[in-house]
Amino acid sequence: MKTLYLECNMGAAGDMLTGALLELLPDREAFLREMRALGLPGVEIAAEQAVTCGITGTHMKVTVNGEEEESADEPDGHSHEHHPHGEDGHGAHDHDPAAHAHSHDHDHGAAPEHDHDPAHHHHTSAAQIGALIDGLNVSDTVKENAKAVYGLIAEAESRVHGQPVTEIHFHEVGTMDAVADVVGVCLLMEKIGAEKIVASPVHVGSGSVRCAHGVLPVPAPATALILQGVPTYGGQIRGELCTPTGAALLKHFVSAFGDQPVMTVERIGYGLGKKQFERANCVRAFLGETGNGAAQVVKLECNLDDMTGEDLGFAMERLFEAGAYDVYTQPIGMKKSRPGVMLTCVCGPEASDAMAELIMKHTTTLGIRKMEMGRYVLPRKITETETAFGPVRVKRAEGMGTRKAKAEYEDLARIARERNLSLKEVRRMLAEDGIPE
Repeated sequence: MKTLYLECNMGAAGDMLTGALLELLPDREAFLREMRALGLPGVEIAAEQAVTCGITGTHMKVTVNGEEEESADEPDGHSHEHHPHGEDGHGAHDHDPAAHAHSHDHDHGAAPEHDHDPAHHHHTSAAQIGALIDGLNVSDTVKENAKAVYGLIAEAESRVHGQPVTEIHFHEVGTMDAVADVVGVCLLMEKIGAEKIVASPVHVGSGSVRCAHGVLPVPAPATALILQGVPTYGGQIRGELCTPTGAALLKHFVSAFGDQPVMTVERIGYGLGKKQFERANCVRAFLGETGNGAAQVVKLECNLDDMTGEDLGFAMERLFEAGAYDVYTQPIGMKKSRPGVMLTCVCGPEASDAMAELIMKHTTTLGIRKMEMGRYVLPRKITETETAFGPVRVKRAEGMGTRKAKAEYEDLARIARERNLSLKEVRRMLAEDGIPE
């Protein structure tokens, strides 16, 4: 399985994620040309080679009408020095629009710190951002993902400020560079085509950060809300390491958080922030294959005797949607001769905590058994063959001295319904076109 692992030991910001993912592409210039051709108002995008703690990587620089977004960490809680880096405390421009989100009711207090500058009087609503994204020359998938990421940010800001989402507006420069980051990451995710995306627990930093509303604790309130349900930690690094944009991108794309899974790594990307720390200031992206040969899995089990079949089926659907490798039930006899069901969920080690939470949420169990074990898996891929009945997908697997192939059931069933045939008849007829039965 094509797997992407994001190492967020120094947090995550839009520019850093863009840089790390960009390094995974064989043709980086083609991506940059595509981004520049989108025509984002006043936006200039460049990929610069940079160094952190002796490690070379890519730093993404975005300017809006020649201006970079700026903010400042407040490491000791009272320093007012403004550093030329983003809200993340370690990127050049990733000052998220969330830092400037505010209600457009100007009668309830002093204007934000930057409003004395006419260049900063322009703001954009969430609806306008959605319309901007809809007008870009990218696929519908990229548009939907980008709008979903912005939806997470807007919802968090709405809750922080106690205002409806429709009244949340974003500072112009922050909006444009954040749109570039969000759309860039969504476009890169589409090009990379990972079947599974996993990330480490997220380092959020500590201390305070100065933004339009004053000095806020780290993680910023919007970031903290977006990262609910995600494993995070602080530490001795003083500054904001994870921005609302970075948090929303992780929340939207990552299916599980934990240690790097057993994988054969094919490419590694380094996305660098601009600020220097004692630790390498970067997001690392590992792209490779999981499920080749021996691999570790976790089996979660619980016994149930007080759930309806419909409720149990709903719980199984939620587990599959969350990325479980397999979910199944077995009839069992329980104490006092009560008939029951044993629910089993098989998943990767990095997803076991999230799966256990889902089982607790969607079933009546009060306890779950956890077993760690190994398994052997053949690498597999899906190919498509054109037949007299239309395209038919075939799952092929090879390794450990064997080779296997089987037509996908959904395609066989479609043909059987359309032609009023049995599955056996369809298989026999497709075999004449070289499709394995």
